[in-house]
Amino acid sequence: MSFTQLDRVPIRRALISVYDKTGLEELAKGLHEAGVKIVSTGSTAKKIAAAGIPVQEVEEVTGSPEMLDGRVKTLHPRVHGGILADRRVPAHMETLAKMEIEAFDLVVVNLYPFVDTVKSGAAQDDVVEQIDIGGPAMVRSAAKNHAAVTIVTDPNFYGDVVRAAAEGGFDLKTRQRLAAKAFAHTASYDNAVATWTASQFLDEDGDGVIDWPAYAGVALERSEVLRYGENPHQQAALYVDGAAPAGIAQADQLHGKAMSYNNYVDADAALRAAFDFAGPAVAVIKHANPCGVAVGSADAADPIADAHAKAHACDPVSAFGGVIASNRTVTAGMARTVAGIFTEVVIAPDFEDEAVEILSKKKNIRLLALPEGYGRYPTEFRQVSGGMLVQATDKVDAEGDNPANWTLAAGEAADDATLADLAFAWTACRAAKSNAILLANHGAAVGIGMGQVNRLDSCKLAVERANTLGVTVESEVEGAGGASNADASGAPERARGAVAASDAFFPFADGLQILIDAGVRAVVQPGGSVRDDEVIAAANAAGITMYFTGARHFFH
Repeated sequence: MSFTQLDRVPIRRALISVYDKTGLEELAKGLHEAGVKIVSTGSTAKKIAAAGIPVQEVEEVTGSPEMLDGRVKTLHPRVHGGILADRRVPAHMETLAKMEIEAFDLVVVNLYPFVDTVKSGAAQDDVVEQIDIGGPAMVRSAAKNHAAVTIVTDPNFYGDVVRAAAEGGFDLKTRQRLAAKAFAHTASYDNAVATWTASQFLDEDGDGVIDWPAYAGVALERSEVLRYGENPHQQAALYVDGAAPAGIAQADQLHGKAMSYNNYVDADAALRAAFDFAGPAVAVIKHANPCGVAVGSADAADPIADAHAKAHACDPVSAFGGVIASNRTVTAGMARTVAGIFTEVVIAPDFEDEAVEILSKKKNIRLLALPEGYGRYPTEFRQVSGGMLVQATDKVDAEGDNPANWTLAAGEAADDATLADLAFAWTACRAAKSNAILLANHGAAVGIGMGQVNRLDSCKLAVERANTLGVTVESEVEGAGGASNADASGAPERARGAVAASDAFFPFADGLQILIDAGVRAVVQPGGSVRDDEVIAAANAAGITMYFTGARHFFH
């Protein structure tokens, strides 16, 4: 059977049932003035009636009162028959006439706040009550029958609805677009319900092992179209996940030109690095790798400015055109330093007014304020051809990440200051791509070797960068920024006296020997190599301290 598509369909009768009542009175008033008959449910009908607008309760249409605390009110042939009848099929229209059912031309529905209820931490029964049944059924019915029916789920579109009602209805193309949006809306809603339901059984037996569900999904809504992707020939867009913890995708841009694809990637990597620390911390990122990470001294007059100065000092060359993340409010003191450095993005929980004023003088720098409740997914998705890999998000919260649980494998136990530096290096090392070696001193990275295909090259790179790229930082606290020895030529030798962290074990003693020869005083690494004895022997021969964590932090 072939059909002739109905183009513009006048709006004579509307069904309105909304949880979010934003703009409801204005919508109902506009429809009434356009001569539209309004049918509504429960509290929606009461609000319309209270505004003095004629409205017919849905139970008058169905002949059945709402029941089961409102769980059943619109699931009735007189509702869905009026929505689903295909007006191009004579038999459908004959059935409506025979059953004395009036057709609906417009359906306005938005759903129970399921996602918000989950985020609020509500009890399981309360969450279950926010699983909407009748709402999605009406949305899908109207979207399916978009040949004649307009479906609206977004209050921001109400103004267009009122105008269309006064001008003879929507055309077919608009109804099709609204139907597509409506199906995406219910798909996102159902995905949130399915994901939450599955999450109730992730560790059903309480053994700490994830019982991976048979279904995993993410519903994404387009937020903005980007100028291009990783390269100019690649198209790109930013999508947001309303069910996820708020993150960089929801950040408030206070200043600067539009964010690029690479800006988002680097800024998210910077957040990952800075927010691993409980104290004031700053990370400087270039191409998703850290070129500086530091924590501010508790004794500094401005700890976050101190952290930034130390982080920048690790590798000022690479910091040019980088991205900066702070896990504390950006102060005017930090802003004054950043203002003198070409920086693409600064992202932080907040900015002092004076800091915004200082940085806004730089035309192109992007300032992003994180949303309240910033967090990360409990799981990570990575696309592979034909599917997705899913894993629990790597965090610095394993038993082996606590220095109290480390095993002293070589040398003497570290003093408190050295142990604090080792703990810092171990945490900061997680932000660098594998294979990763990070040298640190006084709460700041001084040399980073990352992304190499063997650990030997990472050790060489960390030492080389420490001794050629870094600078000494003057700070209120003696030694902040890493003690900077110098050789006879005056070149810094910041590797000497530093501590080192390795994201995975040393497979041979040769990598460790490079660090020893450079003057590293202590090392922390996972351990677990079949050649651990050789590595331990090298450390003991050199008289350096070495700890095993038993935990690993590969980052590919």
